[in-house]
Amino acid sequence: MPDTQALVNDFLNKLKKRKIEGSQAAAKQTAELLRSVISQTRVPYTNQAAALIQSVKAVGEGLIAANPVELAVGNVVRRVLHIIREEDLSLTTAAMAGLNLSAVSDDEDDVDGDNQPVLSAAAIAAASRSTLRPPSLQTLLEDVPDSAAVPHTSSSGGDSEGKSKSADKSSRSRKLKHDVIEAVNELIQDINTCHEQIAEQAVEHIHQNEVILTLGSSRTVLEFLCAAKEKKRSFRVFVAEGAPRYQGHLLAKELVTRGLQTTLITDSAVFAMISRVNMVIVGAHAVMANGGVIAPVGLNMVALAAQKHAVPFVVLAGSHKLCPLYPHHPEVLLNELRSPSELLDFGEFSDCLDFGSGIGAPLLHVVNPTFDYVPPKLVSLFITDTGGHNPSYMYRLIADYYSADDLVLQRRATSGN
Repeated sequence: MPDTQALVNDFLNKLKKRKIEGSQAAAKQTAELLRSVISQTRVPYTNQAAALIQSVKAVGEGLIAANPVELAVGNVVRRVLHIIREEDLSLTTAAMAGLNLSAVSDDEDDVDGDNQPVLSAAAIAAASRSTLRPPSLQTLLEDVPDSAAVPHTSSSGGDSEGKSKSADKSSRSRKLKHDVIEAVNELIQDINTCHEQIAEQAVEHIHQNEVILTLGSSRTVLEFLCAAKEKKRSFRVFVAEGAPRYQGHLLAKELVTRGLQTTLITDSAVFAMISRVNMVIVGAHAVMANGGVIAPVGLNMVALAAQKHAVPFVVLAGSHKLCPLYPHHPEVLLNELRSPSELLDFGEFSDCLDFGSGIGAPLLHVVNPTFDYVPPKLVSLFITDTGGHNPSYMYRLIADYYSADDLVLQRRATSGN
């Protein structure tokens, strides 16, 4: 089995050098890496969940810092932390319920069993909440082997009891890791199939003879439109080219290959064409906790045009793109600048970009942002792999995937600034 630290370093280099294209690929590889980290982590008898959480956080902090713009990485790290907490809570609740059942069965055989206390739901909940707390002195003393805690006796019953307790703890440790890894495998499967699950809902939203507008290139949008075409829906697609990378050209070519009627337009023609459109369907880079969308540059203009003409603005996003943070959060980097070479030829504009003007700075500056921020008031509907949701409902949906304790992961980096 490859060394976990080598896998972490290799993935860190890929993130720093921007070699991973797309949120889905970044999310999937992050989940696979964290699965390896969990598998290799040795957990103690006590605070097993805390040990796993510490290992995942230690790796997750580095991954997030390597590429802060790729929010899907942080989303998956927080999802895995939530999985660990949920699985540990489930095991603890099951263990407490088992003790309760054993106490009840003993009461049936004992005449004086009515005087024995039965664990209440409040006691079980209190035990569950204290699962991840640091160990108390009593807990540490209880975990000392029998030979060190009490004088050694010749009773074979005490030895067998100690061995059984040790075996139970070891079994629970393996059970926790096994359940967490199984849940992470389910997360990876959800990431792999998110396009298909979103595409299954296409026929509910795209109707006969409609005109759909999109911008740039998104695999989720491609599969969504093609799924509607396979259900015998006849419609036309307007594709804004998505300058300066012109990803819309690739999407238009793929749509034509799959038999959809497609019209390619420039980004500046969106306002001129929006009056003919029935619905705008776009992909997203990330969906924030307030329902705002971080999307490819140019989509805010499209959203404003759609609002002006009362055209529904629909955003497609897999659950791995749902971010529990708000846009103003210090860990959120809303944008990054790409190379000016995508906008102009350095050879042709070299005289404008040099420092020969004598003022110490070039007269021509080139700004090439990657993303736009679309506020929630401009979004009509979100379609995720769990169904369609209102922007006002997104915070409730996101709360089901994350724990409040895991929202801030870069405490050390923040305190150092």
